Amino acid sequence: MITAPRTRTRPPCRMRVRSADGTVVCMSSARIVIQPPAPAGGRHVHVDGENLGLAQSDMDVVEFLRRSGLPDAEPLLDDPAWVEWRGGGAHDYGGPSASTA
Repeated sequence: MITAPRTRTRPPCRMRVRSADGTVVCMSSARIVIQPPAPAGGRHVHVDGENLGLAQSDMDVVEFLRRSGLPDAEPLLDDPAWVEWRGGGAHDYGGPSASTA
């Protein structure tokens, strides 16, 4: 089970990297990792190394996190101290486009 901090302090960062949009992100402190989009769509969501499932949307991610004990996760999705979005853009779940389906 994960719990949100009472205050919005950032944990110490051991490794900083620059993301595609130029922001500096701390890679080692994010407990929630959202993997790159799969070819057929969706992203695997991991918390502390455990795979919670394949999300097709932000609402799926929020539900996975709720089930793992974090009831108010939606505001954390854009907080790099909590969530590391790997590959693709944040909130992009990939998959075939509607024009090719």
